[in-house]
Amino acid sequence: LTLGRILLVPVFGALLLTAGGATAAYRYAALGVFLAAMATDRLDGELARRHSLITNVGKILDPIADKALLGMAFVGLSLIDLVPWWVTEVVLVREIGITAVRFVVIRHGVIPAGRGGKLKTLLQTIAVTLLLLPHWQLPAPQAWRLCADLALGAAVLMTVVSGVDYLLQAHRLRSTSPRALAREAQKESP
Repeated sequence: LTLGRILLVPVFGALLLTAGGATAAYRYAALGVFLAAMATDRLDGELARRHSLITNVGKILDPIADKALLGMAFVGLSLIDLVPWWVTEVVLVREIGITAVRFVVIRHGVIPAGRGGKLKTLLQTIAVTLLLLPHWQLPAPQAWRLCADLALGAAVLMTVVSGVDYLLQAHRLRSTSPRALAREAQKESP
């Protein structure tokens, strides 16, 4: 399921960017692919927990698949002028930075996805979903766009807050892991 989600990223991007995002049919198709991919994320996690199939490879690939899909969404939405580039930059810097930190601290342990990260992903998903809808075809297009912008604002705020929280957790893990404590004990022994 994780690999399938990764393979859906270019399909989603192609649908979103066809005709500069100005065709309702392609926008709805992109939305369908996006929602299907996000649904496989939840299903993948549930199956892994239910059948004790949680692996280190899965712990690494699953967040990468999420970041690739959401990253493509934000880049695509910026390319068609629905999301300011600075928002996309904040999201991408956070996601790439946290992925890098994840690899740095992995020898000390794995930091599980917390509530903040899950809320961040949910808010990003809601914002992307609302932005993918072809507003010009909906009743009260300005109201839809306002809801999308409010969801995007909440997503950006949670992106930053959860990123800072993750960095603090990584620092604590590097300081208190058995590996770090053993290294400290080794330094102190004569």
